[in-house]
Amino acid sequence: MAVTPAIAADLPVLPWLNGNEGAAPTFTPFETAKFTDWRGFYAGGLFSYSSVDADFSKATQGPIAFSLRQSTLEQQFQPSTWQVLGSASHATTGFGGFVGYNTEYLSPYGRVVLGFEGNYEHAALSLTAPNSPLSRVVQPNANTIDAVTLSASGTLSNLDFATVRGRAGWDFNGILPYVFAGLAVGRTDLNVTATTTVVQTVGNQPPQTFVFTGTAGKDSEWLWGYAVGAGLDVALTNHFFLRGEYEYVHFEPIASTVININTVRAGAGFKF
Repeated sequence: MAVTPAIAADLPVLPWLNGNEGAAPTFTPFETAKFTDWRGFYAGGLFSYSSVDADFSKATQGPIAFSLRQSTLEQQFQPSTWQVLGSASHATTGFGGFVGYNTEYLSPYGRVVLGFEGNYEHAALSLTAPNSPLSRVVQPNANTIDAVTLSASGTLSNLDFATVRGRAGWDFNGILPYVFAGLAVGRTDLNVTATTTVVQTVGNQPPQTFVFTGTAGKDSEWLWGYAVGAGLDVALTNHFFLRGEYEYVHFEPIASTVININTVRAGAGFKF
């Protein structure tokens, strides 16, 4: 019935604590992740595959309206509303990187991971809008006939874009599915040229030809919009993880051109 209590002197002394043998265990980032802690700063790199859609259907309205701004032709028949450019798509590869910060909250049902992240990508893009020249004959008055032909060109290239977004995920012991939403900013070379050719016949006089040219867009045009998407981070160790992600970016019209980007990414990161 007698129980002998254990005292500190009875506990085994670890060799590296005694100072006589061996050395203390050292930290290594390659240790196996038994309990993943997503908290803190992280950074990584990525490769991507993006499908870029650009709608140029209204891009010629501004250039044509400006070039014909003092003409009876625009006032009566609005050639600026005639559509000569369409939509174009281009799929391309890209590369970039990301940095972010996570916090964790323990709920009764599991661990919730919240954070924010910055993401940058460069896409090797070269996109040309389809052009369908349009010709119509109009009669401004009883004595005048105008044969009007519209043609145009639209190009988009050298696309860089970045997003700043908030993230929310659920940790399944090292597997972190997440969703995100945020703001997007981009830069691209966008150039639109519209040409209006008018062959005018007044009464019995010989026809006269007039050419009006207008442009829109420029190199290094800035874009603004929003981003939404979802992804999956998988911890390989306590500090290294792999990533797969889908992102949709919509930019507000620039030079009356609407740009949308659908991107899938694969990457790897390091948590500090």
